[in-house]
Amino acid sequence: MTARPILTVPNPILKQISKPVAAVDDAIRALMDDMLDSMYAAKGIGLAAVQIGEPVRVIVMDLEWGKADAPDHRAPRFFANPEIIWRSEEMAPYEEGCLSVPEYYDELERPAKVRLRYLNRDNELVEEDADGMFATCIQHEMDHLEGILFIDHLSRLRRERAFAKVKKVKRAA
Repeated sequence: MTARPILTVPNPILKQISKPVAAVDDAIRALMDDMLDSMYAAKGIGLAAVQIGEPVRVIVMDLEWGKADAPDHRAPRFFANPEIIWRSEEMAPYEEGCLSVPEYYDELERPAKVRLRYLNRDNELVEEDADGMFATCIQHEMDHLEGILFIDHLSRLRRERAFAKVKKVKRAA
């Protein structure tokens, strides 16, 4: 398991559409482990494989990690070939950030609830409902699989502001 560098805008790899995986095998599980290490090292709660330069349809997530009441508790989740099979008409706002757009946050509205289908770490097909932060996070990460960043949903002015912030962060590093 290795923490890999996370790509940031404007890296063109982030705009690639990710390819499905044939199955969740040992190679995909090793990728998932690297993704988790990368996500935890960057203090994130979700990561798509394309963000570490692997344009395949794999996501890791841990919505429990880093909570104030149990900062070391981990509950990682694994999603291969995820697809949304239903979206609620009800929308919910949430302030989003992204490891590929460091230190920039903005509010987006997404469907409040979704039903998704995916392969888990054991290559089992799972269907489940998501709401709240889980619904927001899975939609955000699934956008990455389509080459879409959360800032692509913003107005041109707000998107330019995000790029300026990333350039400033990179200069300061």
